[in-house]
Amino acid sequence: MATPRATQRPPASEKPQHNHIPSHSLSKSLNNGPSNLHSAPPRSSKERTSSSRRSVTPNSRTLSNNNNNDEDSGRVRVAVRIRPRNAEDLVLDADFADFVELQPELKRLKLRKNNWSSESYRFDEVFTETASQRRVYEVVAKPVVESVLDGYNGTVMAYGQTGTGKTYTVGRLGKEDASERGIMVRALEDVIACTSLTSDSVEVSYVQLYMESIQDLFTPEKINIPIYEDSKTGEVSLPGATVVKVRDLDHFLELLQVGEANRHAANTKLNTESSRSHAILMVYVRRSIQENVNEITSQQKDTRTDLLGSSIPMVRKSKLLIVDLAGSERIDKSGSEGALLEEAKFINLSLTSLGKCINALAENSPHIPTRDSKLTRLLRDSFGGSARTSLIVTIGPSARHHAETTSTIMFGQRAMKIVNMVKLKEEYDYESLCRKLETQVDQLTAEIERQQKVQENDKNELEKQLRGCRNSYDKEKNNLVTQVEHLTAEIERQQKLRENDEYEYEKQLRECQDCYDEARKNLASRCELLEKENALLDLEMKDFLSELNRQKDHNNLMRDKVSQLETSLKHSKQHQLENSTYQKVLADTTQMYEKKISELMKQLDIECARSESAEEHLDVMKKLVNDHEKTIKMYEKKTAELIRQLDIECARSESTEEQLNLMKKGMDDHQKSIKQYEVENSTYQKALAHTTQLYEKKIAELNKKLEDEHACFEGAQEELDLTKKLLNDYQNSEQVNLIT
Repeated sequence: MATPRATQRPPASEKPQHNHIPSHSLSKSLNNGPSNLHSAPPRSSKERTSSSRRSVTPNSRTLSNNNNNDEDSGRVRVAVRIRPRNAEDLVLDADFADFVELQPELKRLKLRKNNWSSESYRFDEVFTETASQRRVYEVVAKPVVESVLDGYNGTVMAYGQTGTGKTYTVGRLGKEDASERGIMVRALEDVIACTSLTSDSVEVSYVQLYMESIQDLFTPEKINIPIYEDSKTGEVSLPGATVVKVRDLDHFLELLQVGEANRHAANTKLNTESSRSHAILMVYVRRSIQENVNEITSQQKDTRTDLLGSSIPMVRKSKLLIVDLAGSERIDKSGSEGALLEEAKFINLSLTSLGKCINALAENSPHIPTRDSKLTRLLRDSFGGSARTSLIVTIGPSARHHAETTSTIMFGQRAMKIVNMVKLKEEYDYESLCRKLETQVDQLTAEIERQQKVQENDKNELEKQLRGCRNSYDKEKNNLVTQVEHLTAEIERQQKLRENDEYEYEKQLRECQDCYDEARKNLASRCELLEKENALLDLEMKDFLSELNRQKDHNNLMRDKVSQLETSLKHSKQHQLENSTYQKVLADTTQMYEKKISELMKQLDIECARSESAEEHLDVMKKLVNDHEKTIKMYEKKTAELIRQLDIECARSESTEEQLNLMKKGMDDHQKSIKQYEVENSTYQKALAHTTQLYEKKIAELNKKLEDEHACFEGAQEELDLTKKLLNDYQNSEQVNLIT
């Protein structure tokens, strides 16, 4: 989330990368304030070289390198890129090949003045119209990005006439085709890839200079952002601009897309999407490093304590500026008017101020007019400062813009003469160190307090235990004396109780002998009674079984009668034609038959209910087995009821036989009714069979109950024997006690 940058960045210690500046170098450090911009007398090359050295603070380290190849490492690198021809150029410019001649292998460019003369210009790199975005980035911007990652400030800037491809080169997003990504996206991609999310941080700000007003492209409502210059280091910053910490490349692309949407652009005769403001992307890189203790001087070692350990946290703070300048334009060619005309005036004014500063630095002028424009103030460190700067100038192939192309080429030529004093900005990470020391102090303080508390607790605990031991000793001593007295009294009391117990035991023994004799007599009489009851039950069970067998025989007779009925029904079918005269009588007989059938159904229901009642009576008999006298009476009563029910059943069977004899005469035309009767008759037979099974089951249960009762009787006999044995043992033990 974008957060406004409320405070300026703290100054970092600056470190010069090289000590020897060539005499032709026009690098100059710019002081803050108009009073410091005074002229100075000419000096010799030795004096100029010695005076160009910056003072090194104790926290900085000078990187010495005497190689001749590194003497111009701080020079502004300039590359030129030509825009491909469009349809308008092909139509209007027949002499295209004669106007601009590129010699990329020699890194030269020729501009033809007329038919007989041309001028040649040398650059650090020359790109043809077929050069890829990747190659442009690797040659122009990648060395600057690598320097930024090493702790140096860097600037990459695009300059040229409107419509020559500056925004394409620098700010192209390449959402559809990654190969078309510009310098901004590729630079952030390398920065993010070379930093750690845990220990390093990458933050960006994106502003535009529109009509001499600095506006925030992430937060458009922020306008007229002031410029702050550090009076000590001369570093320029924008405290009011929004600074966003970049998480990954996709996050940066979203931010850049928001910024490009808020940037001012318009349609002119020279460019359909002409940028009307200077866009500046500021990338703040903070990287943590470790410095060995061996690199610290002996004087610094004395000031350190052992708390810092074997390494000291260091931090490198660097800033990368990627500048997309608005294109210079001529009013007569661009056709600007109204608001566009005012915008063009401010664009040309700021570019003119930038050109003046470049000329002054190239000519070693004592006065650099950096305060003429906000653009030159923002780029103060890029030209003549301590940043590593790469400039790419873009030109068009059309001869119609000869003057603008020549002006752009000369701007690049003058910029190549500027040499910056590139300095490593590295300082001790005092914030991280302070946090580490504070944490250690807090931990040590907490540990000391904890140890003191533990010691106090241990001391209190020991004193408490000592007092407890003394109290327990006194208490135990008193308890022992009391226990001796109690034991003496208890021994006397136990002797008295023993005498009383002996008397009680003798009395109880006599009572037990009397109870035993009485119980023995009762058990003998009870056994005789149970044997008689078992004999009676056996006789009654035999009678009941014989009655059931008789009932089975009766059921067999009923089955035979049913088979005879079936035979008679078959005969009745043969005589069906002969008995047609008896239809009326048969109708009456049929009604009577249906009535009798319903009565039979009711009788069967009553029989089922009675069977259920028989089951309930049998359950009652189970509960009353223990009480033998009541059980025998209930059993006789239920047996009598069963006998009466069997008599009733026999009578009903005889009545059913008579009814069946009457039905023989009227079954000619009622075959369906006969089938129904057969079904009902079979149901009745099943009910009788089921009732018989229930009776047999109940009888088996009664037999089992009798066996269990007999087993209980045997168990009681065994218990009696055991009781006798125990009494004998008890008497013997008592006699032994009396003897002793």
